[in-house]
Amino acid sequence: MSRAFRTAFFALILAIVTAPVHAQQLPKSGTFTVHSGWKQIGETTETADGRLYGAGMFWGITFNDKGSGPLHNGAAVCPYTLEIISGALTAQGQCTWSDADGDKIFVDYTGAVDAEGVFVGMNQLTGGTGKYTGIQGTAPFNCYTLNDKGQLRCTQEFRYRLP
Repeated sequence: MSRAFRTAFFALILAIVTAPVHAQQLPKSGTFTVHSGWKQIGETTETADGRLYGAGMFWGITFNDKGSGPLHNGAAVCPYTLEIISGALTAQGQCTWSDADGDKIFVDYTGAVDAEGVFVGMNQLTGGTGKYTGIQGTAPFNCYTLNDKGQLRCTQEFRYRLP
């Protein structure tokens, strides 16, 4: 066997062995929980005493709490707008969540910072691609600020149904 043939053969075997394993079809309804890490990049502007507006993006990665399954090892991106009135923050936006296969879930979300400083809210599932096509449901979330650099950690519980 020539060296070039061996190299090509082993490259092919490696590609087959390490190719993404496509997840099994999801049940028609159910729940799953993910935890995620985020970096927020945005800007706020004070428009009056005690009133600020802001906009930006959250960039994240998700891990299914079971170590596999929906949204495990997936990226997420969430544009947002926010309002802070007398220190009370509310925000809303959309997210595109993806999994290791590249299938996506789309959501609209709203949230607010509670008395303990936790950003709590609700994702409303509005659709998806691939195995998530037609997905609907909700996903409440809790996010905790890690530092003053725009980094957060969150948990989400997706409650879904498929057509």
